[in-house]
Amino acid sequence: MTIDCADPYELATWWSKATGLPLGDGDMPGDDEVMLRTKHDPFLLFIRVPEGKSVKNRLHLDVNGTEGRTRDQEVERLLGLGATIYDDRRDENGLGWVTMRDPEGNEFCVCRSEAERAASAS
Repeated sequence: MTIDCADPYELATWWSKATGLPLGDGDMPGDDEVMLRTKHDPFLLFIRVPEGKSVKNRLHLDVNGTEGRTRDQEVERLLGLGATIYDDRRDENGLGWVTMRDPEGNEFCVCRSEAERAASAS
């Protein structure tokens, strides 16, 4: 998946902190392309483009609470990294998601963790 951005290294570094995925070997500040590789070889490629983001993403990532974190704890952690809340769709019954934006304005959703989904199914 390729993500257009103004500063590939900066945005890839942010997503590395958000997801725990490592930066590609040799990626440096100022590079026009920076990669985050996953365990099963899809990867996120951040590419410098001259134009800024102007409309809603047609495709976005979903982030789930992991490492023992709930959806709400994950939202708070990502806010601390510099994300912003775009649309809060959490319900009083604990269902729903939060649409957030990364530092360059790209939307992504934070969904309930696997443990939260399993608990509501029982």
